[in-house]
Amino acid sequence: MNASKSASARKSKTDLKRVDAHQISASEYEELPELTDEMLARGTFKKAGRPIATNPRLQVTIRLPADVLAAWKATGPGWQTRMAERLSKPTK
Repeated sequence: MNASKSASARKSKTDLKRVDAHQISASEYEELPELTDEMLARGTFKKAGRPIATNPRLQVTIRLPADVLAAWKATGPGWQTRMAERLSKPTK
């Protein structure tokens, strides 16, 4: 991002003053269909967001030697998941 351009510099291309000044007329209401019980019965609700995890992750802080961490990171993307899988295996 350019340092000279602010992230909030975007401007709406809508003429908001004209929109705010608009008065709704009766003919505009005539264009809308009347809501019926059948229309409302067809409606569905979808719950947004991620599903709740069965085994949620917890954030922890652990100090590891730099070479150990570098070796895990060198295995590529997904190294944290692979590390968690390895740590979750029972020891003999």
